[in-house]
Amino acid sequence: QVQLVESGGDLVQPGGSLRLSCATSGSIFRLLAMDWYRQAPGRERELVARIMSGGSTNYADFVKGRFTISRDNAKNTVYLQMNSLKVEDTAVYYCHVRVAVVDYWGQGTQVTVSS
Repeated sequence: QVQLVESGGDLVQPGGSLRLSCATSGSIFRLLAMDWYRQAPGRERELVARIMSGGSTNYADFVKGRFTISRDNAKNTVYLQMNSLKVEDTAVYYCHVRVAVVDYWGQGTQVTVSS
């Protein structure tokens, strides 16, 4: 059974940092690309960052230079380090993986950036 569990969301001031974690349910994830998405109120869910099984990464333009996605295959965990946070980064952040043709999502973790 595929399970993704996010954690690390919090209330933070502008300019602050957070690290999100996504714990996965098995070693199969080492073979798969993993993503972080986010969804702000009233907006579509959008891709934030992707990490391939080999470690190469891609980022949305709006987070380049501020966010870093990484993975620890020994722990079956994917991370999103978020620095220089802005008010507009406020959203629920979701971990995502596609296995064959099926999309799996975690429950999400709330990130609120506010003074």
